[in-house]
Amino acid sequence: MLDRKGAKTATGSKEPAAKADRARDDAREAAGRSFLVVNPERQFDVIRGLASPVRVRILRLLRRSGALNVNQIAEKLGLPQSTIATNIQILEESELILTDMAKAAKGQQKICSARFDEIVVRLDADDPSRDKNVIEVEMPLGLYTSYDVSAPCGMCSTQSIMGVLDVPDLFLDPCRVQAALIWFGRGFVEYKFPNNAKVLKADLAEIEFQMELSSEVPGTNTNWPSDISLWVNGVKAGTWTCPGDYGDRRGALTPRWWKLEGSQYGVLTRWRITPSGSFMNDQKLSDVSLADLSLSDHHSIRLRVGIEPSASHPGGVNIFGRGFGNHNQDILMRLHLRPREAR
Repeated sequence: MLDRKGAKTATGSKEPAAKADRARDDAREAAGRSFLVVNPERQFDVIRGLASPVRVRILRLLRRSGALNVNQIAEKLGLPQSTIATNIQILEESELILTDMAKAAKGQQKICSARFDEIVVRLDADDPSRDKNVIEVEMPLGLYTSYDVSAPCGMCSTQSIMGVLDVPDLFLDPCRVQAALIWFGRGFVEYKFPNNAKVLKADLAEIEFQMELSSEVPGTNTNWPSDISLWVNGVKAGTWTCPGDYGDRRGALTPRWWKLEGSQYGVLTRWRITPSGSFMNDQKLSDVSLADLSLSDHHSIRLRVGIEPSASHPGGVNIFGRGFGNHNQDILMRLHLRPREAR
């Protein structure tokens, strides 16, 4: 059948009741997820550690099952113990796993566990064209740390709709990491970015967030205003009234399977909080300034995007990520640092 966004829905029979419970457990663990960002030129040993189907299978097994000894790994993967032992040694040298020695019935055994949940290879790590006074972090659309949304709501990857539509609890689904489009009628999603300026003991000139947004209405309507607000560390920076939900033409990146009756693209919005106030695409929204955010007091920077209950135009929101809309990006945060000579 067709959903209110004009695409084919997943049926309830494909969503076992236990899935939502597993999703809630996974969401509680999300804050403790461990990430490794790899510079391929400086960390070639890590690239070597990943360059084997066997070693990737071992890492996935340890991530899924927890700590295991060499015999257990060999048994679960159906491979010779000697093969596992050789690959475990390479993973140790690459520092991709942790190992401990424990007593066994005959002598000692090596217990192995995964160190990371996600590994990202940065190909732009040493690009000389990048501004050294700007720290940019791109947050995957589905990696929000908290939410409170109401129907109509849902999300999809570049391949298909994810889960069941208009069920807010399914925003906990761990598959949300693949989300390329998120929409909801009211409420918010909130993300935690690292405060790298604090780590570097650097002074900020301004903080910027960039994302592609539109209103949300069943079907589409280019004349459907929605008051979309943005908060940073709990402080409301301002509200922008989005003109509509755009479906007059296909988004440049929107997959072909997503019907034209669904939201196609949005407005690329650039939210800036500076010492003189908060702006959206150079339109001043409020007098909220950098000083009001107290960023130096926090190790993380919390970004919240949503529709206030008291909004004059509660027209919902679509947030477009990589592979959807007109701009191939997720949510960007840029920390603009003061040049050292100016500090």
